[in-house]
Amino acid sequence: MTKPHWEHFSHQADIGVRGVGDTLEQAFAQAAMALTAVITDPAQVQPRQAVAITCENPDREMLLVDWLNALIYEMDTRKMLFSRYSVTIEGAQLTGTASGEAVDRQRHQPAAEVKGATYTGLKVEQTPGRGWTAQCVVDV
Repeated sequence: MTKPHWEHFSHQADIGVRGVGDTLEQAFAQAAMALTAVITDPAQVQPRQAVAITCENPDREMLLVDWLNALIYEMDTRKMLFSRYSVTIEGAQLTGTASGEAVDRQRHQPAAEVKGATYTGLKVEQTPGRGWTAQCVVDV
């Protein structure tokens, strides 16, 4: 069993986000946490309001990009940050919930603005004994 976690990886001027988990869903949720951590410390974001997100793509890698870009869109249009994610993937459809709160610049101290998830470093794979990894580079 792999403990679900997120991490960043270096990529020139941009930032790589990586989620790892025992399941594909955990890896996608952890990639979303890594996305939040590009902007602010996720521990500073209270999960006060839930936002439902649905994406559909038969390609798992493209589904990850769609998921992260949907989160970026919701953060931008709602002026929110998210700190809790739940993901269900059935076939080509992802149904998720992102929970968070309105941006408080003083408390959250946003460090970067994420413009979008890219195809650079894009990988969604299962490794025997190590679970799932979902990663890509985000444009900041």
